[in-house]
Amino acid sequence: MDDRKKDTIDDDRTEGSMKQAGGKIEEGAGKLFGDEKMKREGQADQAEGKLQNAWGGVKDAARDITDDDDKD
Repeated sequence: MDDRKKDTIDDDRTEGSMKQAGGKIEEGAGKLFGDEKMKREGQADQAEGKLQNAWGGVKDAARDITDDDDKD
């Protein structure tokens, strides 16, 4: 496997982190403006981002394991 690919994190981790941050901002705006729907949508985005980030972590771990097995 290409060493550059091995040393990078999965795109799902990056996208998930960005989704969490955006959700936090949206939740804060909802609280600030008293918009319950916006607040809940922000919370949902945070949860979705957390799951996406975790999925990316699983994929990274699996890639690391298979890369280590290829060295043997």
